[in-house]
Amino acid sequence: MTMAETDAGSRLRRLHWYGDLYSEAIRSGRGPLFLCRADGWMLPLEIERWCAAADEVDQEVLRRCHGTVLDIGCGPGRFAAALRARRHEVLGIDVSAVAVQRTRDNGANALRLSVYDRLPGEGDWDTTLLMDGNIGIGGDPAALLRRIADITVPNGLLLVEVATVDVDERVTVHLADSSGGRGDHFAWARVGVEALSRLARPIGWRLDDHWTVDGRAFAALRAPSPPQHEEGRDRDRGRGLGAQPPADPRQ
Repeated sequence: MTMAETDAGSRLRRLHWYGDLYSEAIRSGRGPLFLCRADGWMLPLEIERWCAAADEVDQEVLRRCHGTVLDIGCGPGRFAAALRARRHEVLGIDVSAVAVQRTRDNGANALRLSVYDRLPGEGDWDTTLLMDGNIGIGGDPAALLRRIADITVPNGLLLVEVATVDVDERVTVHLADSSGGRGDHFAWARVGVEALSRLARPIGWRLDDHWTVDGRAFAALRAPSPPQHEEGRDRDRGRGLGAQPPADPRQ
């Protein structure tokens, strides 16, 4: 992990995206909450859906998961909870203490960590998830894909929820609610499946599948293969992921 990636994790934890507006919405389970650009574009965030149980569209993602699963930016934990019910070893990570606690309340393991922090089981995750637009984390999808390549097993699976249109944009955004509340500006990104494939290819990720259901779009990527000298290397896959994580001192 580079120094720049470590700094990115520190910045993510300081942002008000994970402050009062987001925390209150996740705590209450309802919006409205909007992702806003300077030009007036606003994206309503689906807080109620995120805080509900996994729906039928989510179930298709769940069916594709295999082995150990890392849910990056898990939010209130609907995927982590559903995967735990399916007897997967799963860990959710999020930089919001409220989201992490809600995930734990839903019966899944979660830690308050950025994807750019040192993570449990690095290099041993069979499946990683970037749902609900989380490919935008940090505003640099290529950097995020490089980081996830370090986290995932060679030839492992990354499931990404992408934009439904062929977009490839880097933007500065902020959160806003319906009462005039406004959060800090932060970097974000939006990519469609074609842009994701273009960004992933030089890193070694391979587009395995993509699909659209009920107005939501997804892609499945396969992680880079290992160098030949690493093939057959024994991996320690028993890192206590099924145990309840220790209390996070930052909460």
